[in-house]
Amino acid sequence: QVQLVESGGGLVQAGGSLRLSCAASGSIASINAMGWYRQAPGKQRELVAAITSGSSTNYADSVKGRFTISRDNAKNTVYLQMNSLTPEDTAVYYCNARATTSWGGNYLYWGQGTQVTVSS
Repeated sequence: QVQLVESGGGLVQAGGSLRLSCAASGSIASINAMGWYRQAPGKQRELVAAITSGSSTNYADSVKGRFTISRDNAKNTVYLQMNSLTPEDTAVYYCNARATTSWGGNYLYWGQGTQVTVSS
């Protein structure tokens, strides 16, 4: 089994910054892509940013230039640095990881989510 645990969410004023972390643990042989999604009330979950094992990145247009995704492969951890936050960034943020387990399975795992609230 593989677990993802997010941290770093909270309340911040518009224009502020937050850094989210997501650590993967368990029966991991390797982790391929990792990513961050978010879901605002009444809206569908959407991709925020993703990063491959080779550190290629992809961002939603709405966060380009403000958010930066990175990963530490040694720690099986992905980060999301969020700058210049706006109230529109308010959502529950979820990380995911495509992992190969120690028994050879390949699955997509999700974290439990962390709330980010940006006040105006």
